[in-house]
Amino acid sequence: MENILFDFISKYISLTEDEKNAILGLDLFHSVKKGTVLLKEGQKSQVSYFVLKGCIRVYYIIDGEEKTTAFYTELDALTPHCVNKAPSEYFISCVEDCILLISNADMEIEINSKFPKFEKMCRILSEELLAKQQIDFDEFKTSSPEQRYLNLLQKRPDLIQRVPQHQLASYLGIKPQSLSRLRARILEKSKE
Repeated sequence: MENILFDFISKYISLTEDEKNAILGLDLFHSVKKGTVLLKEGQKSQVSYFVLKGCIRVYYIIDGEEKTTAFYTELDALTPHCVNKAPSEYFISCVEDCILLISNADMEIEINSKFPKFEKMCRILSEELLAKQQIDFDEFKTSSPEQRYLNLLQKRPDLIQRVPQHQLASYLGIKPQSLSRLRARILEKSKE
């Protein structure tokens, strides 16, 4: 798993052996079982997540119904909005067995003070993530459920196999029955 992390980091900065050892010394790697709730509504969080293996999702419970807003898979980072602030309004849970890097602000301050180039990498990653989220939000707001599903097939086809249909439907902003009909309609179109 270390190699996956170091390969990812090498896209942004080069690491010395001391820097690699400093990262490994932080005890960041955690195996987490499918179904584990990492954050509950009402809790405060002190940690950030980086998915090395597996899938986690963010969801709200509104009027007793789960509303999925995001999935994070391999090489995705997630810092809950509630870090050092108000309690969370949503849940984060593992859709699959996961291997996560879990860090907190103290670890990040420590590594950034020892190795300032990490701060630069984190800034670049934050900018990329913010831009991606804005694009995803805009696409969601301006597209039909069918377009959202086709976009998902094109950009994140792995989710179709990895995520239960009811969570996928919620993510697309539709009911599971509507997703079934949508899939059937798309399949019919492809046969024509």
